[in-house]
Amino acid sequence: MKWNSYRAALFDLDGVLTPTTDLHMRAWSQMFNDYLRGREDAEPYTDSDYFSYVDGKPRYEGVASFLASRSIVLPQGDASDRPEVESICGLGNRKNQYFNEVLARDGIEPYPGSLRLLDHLAGIGLPMAVVSSSRNAREVLEAAGLTDYFEVVMDGNLARQLGLPGKPEPDVFVESAKMLDVTVDDTVVLEDALSGVASGAAGGFGLVVGIDRGAGAEALKSAGADLVVTDCEELLP
Repeated sequence: MKWNSYRAALFDLDGVLTPTTDLHMRAWSQMFNDYLRGREDAEPYTDSDYFSYVDGKPRYEGVASFLASRSIVLPQGDASDRPEVESICGLGNRKNQYFNEVLARDGIEPYPGSLRLLDHLAGIGLPMAVVSSSRNAREVLEAAGLTDYFEVVMDGNLARQLGLPGKPEPDVFVESAKMLDVTVDDTVVLEDALSGVASGAAGGFGLVVGIDRGAGAEALKSAGADLVVTDCEELLP
């Protein structure tokens, strides 16, 4: 990996820098299966549903995508809906409540290989950004001690403020590159989610790296990854 061929790196957060994917998966499973227990006609939510319908998407889009897979129709609701409200936004907020409880109780540590890569890139002065669909991204970065590595944090809150569509559309990555004052051709995208890889590929970035944390190497390549590794440490020179 010749990092001096590029001018910036854009990292997804969950599953690339921190193992928050595990926390998110547990929170999604608890929320959806609690909800589905009241519906005798619905199949339980499984981990494969996470990768197929939820992974990498903005929270409410993930809720809507999964519910559509079970032919369940709920009103969209509003971001202000309380977690007990049966709307797409209400269920999304319920999931967020579960996640925050787990994060506050257990904390989070970065992947060791990811931390070593961040240290290397910081050492050579390569600008970096986090590009995450999560609205909890800043809290996770702070809990993991990673905040100071990144000049830009494009999280779900900022994307919404700017009116940017979520992954798999490329807008959040493209805007992050602009905020770092680099072109997409000179920028590396690092993603573990199929929707995130597709987002980087659609944006025409110089290199899209798939981090295989469970989605599968072939699936990541099919989504548009130029290179697939199992850990960020493999990207050290």
